[in-house]
Amino acid sequence: MRPDAAWATHLRAGDIQAKPDTVTGNPRRVFFKMILYTDNSSNVPADFATVFYGDGTSSCPPGIPRFGPRRAIPGNTDTSVNIYYFEHTYPSSGSFTVSYIGENRNPGVLNMDNSINTNFFISTTITIDPALGRNRSPILTAPAVDKAGLRQVYLHNPAAFDADGDSLAFHLRPSQMVPLGIAGTQGPPCTGGGSGTNTPAPVSVANFRYPNDPSITGSGNPPVQVAYNGVPPGVPGAPAVFVQDVYTGQITWNAPVALGFYNVAFEVEEWRRTPLGRRRIGLVVRDMQIIVTASNNLRPIITVPADICVVAGQTVTGNVTAVDDATGGAQQTPISLFAYSGIIPPATFRQSQTGPPLAQGTFTWQTDCSNVARQPYLVVFKAQDSPTAPTAPLIDEKPWRITVVGPAPQNLRAVPGTGTVTNAVLTWNPYICTNASQIYIYRKVNSSTFVPGPCDTGIPASAGYTRIGVVSATTTTFTDSNLDANGVAQGLDRGQTYCYRIYAEFPLPAGGASIASQETCVSFQGNGARMVKVDVENTGVTTGQMQVCWTRPRPAGGVPFEGTPSYVLSRGEGLAPTTFTPIATLSSLADTCYTDTRLNTQDLQYTYKLEFVRTFAPGDSRAPVREASPTASSVRTSAVPTSAAATAVRVSWTYNVPWDNASRPAIIFRRTGTTGAFARIGTAPTTATGGTYTDSDPTLVKGQTYYYYVQTDGQYPGIAYLNSLPNRSQIRSLVLNSPPCTPKLTLEPTNCDELAARPQYPTPNDRYTNRLSWTLTDTPTGCDATVTGYRVYYRPTPTGAFSFLGTTTQPNFVHNDLPASGGCYAVQAVGNGGVLSDTSNVACQDNCLFFMLPNVFTPNGDNQNAVFRPKNNSPVRRVHFQAFNRWGVKVFENTTTASDPVLINWDGGGPVGEAASGTGKTTADGVYYYLAEVEFADFNNTKRTYKGWVEIIR
Repeated sequence: MRPDAAWATHLRAGDIQAKPDTVTGNPRRVFFKMILYTDNSSNVPADFATVFYGDGTSSCPPGIPRFGPRRAIPGNTDTSVNIYYFEHTYPSSGSFTVSYIGENRNPGVLNMDNSINTNFFISTTITIDPALGRNRSPILTAPAVDKAGLRQVYLHNPAAFDADGDSLAFHLRPSQMVPLGIAGTQGPPCTGGGSGTNTPAPVSVANFRYPNDPSITGSGNPPVQVAYNGVPPGVPGAPAVFVQDVYTGQITWNAPVALGFYNVAFEVEEWRRTPLGRRRIGLVVRDMQIIVTASNNLRPIITVPADICVVAGQTVTGNVTAVDDATGGAQQTPISLFAYSGIIPPATFRQSQTGPPLAQGTFTWQTDCSNVARQPYLVVFKAQDSPTAPTAPLIDEKPWRITVVGPAPQNLRAVPGTGTVTNAVLTWNPYICTNASQIYIYRKVNSSTFVPGPCDTGIPASAGYTRIGVVSATTTTFTDSNLDANGVAQGLDRGQTYCYRIYAEFPLPAGGASIASQETCVSFQGNGARMVKVDVENTGVTTGQMQVCWTRPRPAGGVPFEGTPSYVLSRGEGLAPTTFTPIATLSSLADTCYTDTRLNTQDLQYTYKLEFVRTFAPGDSRAPVREASPTASSVRTSAVPTSAAATAVRVSWTYNVPWDNASRPAIIFRRTGTTGAFARIGTAPTTATGGTYTDSDPTLVKGQTYYYYVQTDGQYPGIAYLNSLPNRSQIRSLVLNSPPCTPKLTLEPTNCDELAARPQYPTPNDRYTNRLSWTLTDTPTGCDATVTGYRVYYRPTPTGAFSFLGTTTQPNFVHNDLPASGGCYAVQAVGNGGVLSDTSNVACQDNCLFFMLPNVFTPNGDNQNAVFRPKNNSPVRRVHFQAFNRWGVKVFENTTTASDPVLINWDGGGPVGEAASGTGKTTADGVYYYLAEVEFADFNNTKRTYKGWVEIIR
């Protein structure tokens, strides 16, 4: 006879906990704790438990021994707690479900059939992944057996706790059993085991119903709700509810109407925030039992503190009280108070009064920096009364959430730095929390009104600061030289006041942040060069002329600038050019204007960039100092008929300038015909980027040619001598006819499947081509279908400004030689006299998403298949690659980006970060597991993780 054959009719509830081996450091060795709740009316000893490890093995007979004797649950004399400790070393990384089959459940469970002959099943899923580190599963600190009162609201909270700070989500599910039982599931290599494969196949128990199901009690006794002011609030007489809060795990049953046992399972999902996004890394399934008793007893009512937030280092103190409900003359009894939480200990809860009438206890927790976390800590308090036997005790419980944040960094100071580039040197005290991961540095021009609340962490965007740097948490200084995207110091503007704040961030998975520091500010004397004019002096295709002006920079304190000064003026096309071409270098500081000639101001808008440069003698090792002023564009005007009737003209203008144009209206000028003077016809408000004006003069004549330009008037607020900055647009002409019809654009999609199926893609010569075609619509009504050509526009992202690609007379366009296929296009039709139609629909396509790695490479010196790299991949921004040997030890790691000619490019070198060609150290031939975290260059910045294995053969 098998030792477990006598296991029968005794199991009420249970769950399994897991934690990694922190003794030997083996990442695949896991320790488990299983808690089973058994019926004291059964004589089954439950001395051993059969466990299945999830890798095709199980605990061999007689099974896992119970640790010590059965233990009592306070206030619950009919149930005992049984604890089993065991461990297992897994053969590899991966996801594994450890489970338990118990034979059998205790009799009389109402919401399933034949519980006395139904086995009991629970499980916990763990993830062993070198990228996650050593993870601990959630633990459920509150007992899994509870008493409920007839026609009273029942509450249960498992008081779940995750020691790593991972997020938890709760979901009800049916109780489960395994049809094959232990004998049919357990198998070799256990001697005396069953005939199975050690892989349980659980199913829902027969006729499972949630406790509020009317079929349990029949039509003569339908379950209905009673009054309740909790969540969800009770609706007396409405159908009963049995629900679990997805975030807190709180179970509410409103309300039982039949005596007996009920079982229900729920799962606790463990989610971790990783650099690649949220990932589910674990799942605990608890099966619990609720015992509904008949009595006139009423459950007590507990009061807990309001949810709070504290700064690490503060002591949390909370008073909990409870009274026994005496409604309807019910007897008040002494009350026992309990607290369940993963932070007990070190936190403590001590009851000081039992009542009646009032029971009282005090919770105390001395927090420290290790408690900082993004998620609040949960403490579940339970009050249990003590009626005279045989009346069963009842409970009330409520959760308390405590959020712990990091203290603000102290003594932040900012002073002007030394050197040729204007900079600020920030210093602060060593951060008190040594477990913080990094310090974020923020800056804004002039002071902010932002004042963080007692537990407001970080710096919100509404405060007006911009993040300018990040340093390790052990750093206590930072120099702000206003670095550009390429890491080149641009220098801070003279004459400005800069204000700073910093805060600390804590590492994942718990995360969390500190309160922001106090603000500190520093002012710089002198003035930087400011752009003040980009004025179109002449409109033409080849004879266009632009005057660009700026203010002269002034050194701090009247001390002359070091080095040889000069201005470098550069020009780009469009409102937001990505590249600029130097057009002039002026060596005299007195030269503050430049006339740019031979431009196509008729068709193009230009943006200018000014750099104040100081170079040093050949023997001076200092690099040139380049102070870039904010860029400024010309004003670009368009004019189109407002309707097919051609009775008015809509004039629009755009710009991108560092000064304020919005404080004064723009002035619109018009001329009739090719000669004569322009007349001012009106003004219109303008915004930070442009405006519109409708010329509805009744003297306008259809078929006549009109010319328009717009003049803005800007200012730099607070600078008196820069109070009026007029700038003119180019002259725009149009024949007042019906507008051209609007095109409808189609973009031929990229065949991603064909590219992904190629033996190797991309190769050095592979480039993308996008093909566009369009037809004219009949909108607006009465539009002119006679067009002279089309203008095509492109942007590489779903949002942002379009750039002009070119013109064509055909209703199609080929955009080739592209590094990626993703992008958006728009088209305008060009009518007689150069009148433009409304812009077509915007047609976009995203980049393909494919990434395939080989499973073998041969770094044997023959230069064939010598490095590990993707076989096929669509455009990516970044690949973070890690390789591990069979024992989980990392042997290689690197990060490659789109600028790298070959992604990953592992030549079999090791250990971590050491290339074989550079050190002579190589990894042994064999199979290695890899983790490739890929960030694609698509619109959504899609991040995917690729796991697998690769064999090295030499």
